[in-house]
Amino acid sequence: MRPHEFWQEIHPPATFQKHPAEGHREFFPAEFEDGRQLRLPIRELSDGRHALASLIINQASFDVEDTLSAALALRTQPFEPEIVVGLPTLGLTVARGVARHLGHSRYVPLGTSRKFWYRDDLSVPLSSITSPSQSKSLYLDPRMMPLIENKRVLLVDDVISSGTSISAALHLLSNCGVAPVVIGAAMLQTDRWQAKLAELDPSWPERVVGVLKTPLLQRMPGNGWLEATPEREARES
Repeated sequence: MRPHEFWQEIHPPATFQKHPAEGHREFFPAEFEDGRQLRLPIRELSDGRHALASLIINQASFDVEDTLSAALALRTQPFEPEIVVGLPTLGLTVARGVARHLGHSRYVPLGTSRKFWYRDDLSVPLSSITSPSQSKSLYLDPRMMPLIENKRVLLVDDVISSGTSISAALHLLSNCGVAPVVIGAAMLQTDRWQAKLAELDPSWPERVVGVLKTPLLQRMPGNGWLEATPEREARES
């Protein structure tokens, strides 16, 4: 596939093999709860032995974007959220769609660009797996405080991977006296985020909901990629 062709089409269940013997090549077929599949490009990590399946929601087709938002809204609806809070940058795309599918008239965007009326006590340091060297902060516009105070908050990001960004957002909301009733993401990328969130509160990992779930991938003989398991790691070490 050419790079711009990813994230454009959702395929029927079992269109692609989940565990091909030779491993995945250009893409990993992530699955929705009903078995439908979305091809995600495989991004090799710096160690040369592992890789991740990638989702860039603002490069997806409107159909894929809307399907992911609708699925996340359906999965978070039982928590009865009253307001959706979105993480920048790509999480805002998902948060807006989820809020609309929940029947809300608006959502609350967090930001990384400071306006002159922002307050230091409503900001926290922020980094992410895709931009670890960039020094920036996460802000809540103080004018948005009345929208989240004493409300059932759904915190949304596009992808949860290391858990660093979500942890920063939880710290920021905690400074506002707010604890989300649920955290939602279009994709949960591996399970590394669980330990990070558990450091804040052991209950947080249980309140995370995702539409797609993708594993850490390991290079196989012949240069294919399969899910990394302790057994495969032991054979390759």
